[in-house]
Amino acid sequence: MCGILGVVGRSPVNQLLYDGLQLLQHRGQDAAGIVTANGKSFHMHKGAGLVRDVFRTRNMRSLSGCAGIAHVRYPTAGSASNLAEAQPFYVNSPFGIVLAHNGNLTNADELKADMYRRDLRHINTNSDSEVLLNVFAHEIAQRVDGQALPVDAVFGAVEAVHRRVRGAYAVVAMIAGFGLVAFRDPNGIRPLVIGTNEVDGKPEYMFASESVALDCSGFSLLRDVAPGEAVYVTFDGDFHARQCAESTRLAPCLFEYVYFARPDSVIDGASVYQARLNMGETLAEKVRRVLPEVDIDVVMPIPDTSRASALQLANALGLPYREGFIKNRYIGRTFIMPGQGVRKKSVRQKLNPVAFEFKGRNVLLVDDSIVRGTTSREIVQMARDAGAKKVYFASAAPAVRFPNVYGIDMPTREELLATGRSEADVTKEIGADLVIYQELDALVSAVKAANPKLAEFESSCFNGRYVTGDIDEAYLDALEVARNAARQEAGSGMVDLNLNVAEQNLM
Repeated sequence: MCGILGVVGRSPVNQLLYDGLQLLQHRGQDAAGIVTANGKSFHMHKGAGLVRDVFRTRNMRSLSGCAGIAHVRYPTAGSASNLAEAQPFYVNSPFGIVLAHNGNLTNADELKADMYRRDLRHINTNSDSEVLLNVFAHEIAQRVDGQALPVDAVFGAVEAVHRRVRGAYAVVAMIAGFGLVAFRDPNGIRPLVIGTNEVDGKPEYMFASESVALDCSGFSLLRDVAPGEAVYVTFDGDFHARQCAESTRLAPCLFEYVYFARPDSVIDGASVYQARLNMGETLAEKVRRVLPEVDIDVVMPIPDTSRASALQLANALGLPYREGFIKNRYIGRTFIMPGQGVRKKSVRQKLNPVAFEFKGRNVLLVDDSIVRGTTSREIVQMARDAGAKKVYFASAAPAVRFPNVYGIDMPTREELLATGRSEADVTKEIGADLVIYQELDALVSAVKAANPKLAEFESSCFNGRYVTGDIDEAYLDALEVARNAARQEAGSGMVDLNLNVAEQNLM
């Protein structure tokens, strides 16, 4: 999972992009990058780490221009330790193009081979985002003759991308000297919203993975980019939009609402906060069925993403709600930390129990989900060490039993705690007295209640049904082998990630 931004403004956008990335930091902590466009030149800075650590004052000063794109990276394809795979990516032909991508391509290897054999383009990293950039650049080149870039050429290139590329992708890209392009895969799996602002009566546009980046930047939410749609904004502020896919459906990722998105975001018309409140209501119904005597003294969330669900569950059951764990906000999200050892070590650094809230009580802990189980196991033990009599553990999401291939790092079935295990097995594995999972139908209903227009979702990690229709057992086996091999590599090479692309002669 990654976060992307794109802005066409009326004044320098470097600070706007930096602030926007800070708002999307929860979507990726591995690397960050910004590219700005100033006339016919691109200026880039990117590197490994948090946004605040990657960018210094000298870096920000070099990022001149009134348009730009930005990215925070959470590795899904390629190597987490390979600095060369920080985004955005750049190619110098045609015109010069930079691109940032959220999602994961399911036919990246096929495309990479095709790029080399047929299109004569070299892919330098293992990142599927570099593959996507080269496909887009090649299709642009096929549609231009000379130094002009017709609007139809931009949309024709995106149409070709949709025909060639499979998987999940939300994209922002800039073409040197011309404008910014944003597009979304035909299934609408990964989110992408459009915001507007006016300066002296002239429009500015922002594209972002989540609406929170618009809200806190002074932009108003216009709408979501539709599945299969492309939006092209010239650097002069001319706005063009066109449907570029023959067949589309809106099937947003359910896990966005469960975990990844900030609660103050609105994605595909559904408030994430409202969806999580609804999850608490439906989860309370499940608790009533499983524990008809409701042998619970207190309900506690695992901060932060489960707070809304836990609060509503407690209200629905008429039970006290307490903050039993205090979070160290300077420790990153354990789910997106690379390496099981790092995740396990960080849990007790991140959370500390308030002992008197646990002592002698039967507690119901509520978390957004149980994925690998490392965090859950440590939390249950902390509750017991703090004096809890019984520890029940409720998940606002169903059991995660299948890999996600669309941009969430759930690649190996052996890492998923619920794969091949019953609820009783999971209960034993994490050391709880009882584990209670949300039902998938209830989760879907909870999100639909936040926007009744949503008809379906990408929910493969729960039910094993992949909306792109191209995932089989052989694909999953190959993916797991590749991911395991990548994790064993020690990528320690330092790469120069700073790029100041000279002015392109487009006259």
